[in-house]
Amino acid sequence: MHVLFVCNGNVCRSVIAERLTRALAVEHGLPHLTAESAGTRALVGFPVEPLAAQAIIGLGADPGDFRARRLTPAMIDDADLILTMTEKIRDHTIDLGFDARRRTFTLVEAHRIAHVTDARTVGELHRARNNLTLVGRENIADPVGLSAPAFCEVGDRIAEALIPLLLALAAHEQPRTHEDDDRAGLAIRPGAGPAPLAVFLAAQRTH
Repeated sequence: MHVLFVCNGNVCRSVIAERLTRALAVEHGLPHLTAESAGTRALVGFPVEPLAAQAIIGLGADPGDFRARRLTPAMIDDADLILTMTEKIRDHTIDLGFDARRRTFTLVEAHRIAHVTDARTVGELHRARNNLTLVGRENIADPVGLSAPAFCEVGDRIAEALIPLLLALAAHEQPRTHEDDDRAGLAIRPGAGPAPLAVFLAAQRTH
């Protein structure tokens, strides 16, 4: 399952989600779970925002070797699941891609649908999305210009929504039928001690 994350500048929220997904794939031995990110108004070529990089490291993933990219229709067409940080970005993404609506959600929206309905595939998420009981605030705000704790809070919110969602979907979605070497890079820091991601996952399992 290839997941595309989308925000505005592609230097904060979507990068956190991308690198967390790559780390999760390593942690759980999910070689078919891959991720990339892009921005609707990307700061093309920029590295991860420094405070976002700190949040990524705090979650046990690697912010290195990254450059921001602008969202393209080809990225949308190539993704099995597209997770955006706001409803506005979701709607813009749907407009850019062919038949994109059934694969495109805000991160919080997809998490809520999976949690409430036990949806375990992208198709099931889509079929359940118009249930009025799922309506709520679906946005993760941009932390640019805010403090380090604000970035950590955004990182934690992304992790809390993303990790259970991906673990639920990864067990049921079929592997992609082609391989892309560019997606194979893993994001766990080499030589690191006990990964904060592992600690985070353990805490989630106790709730």
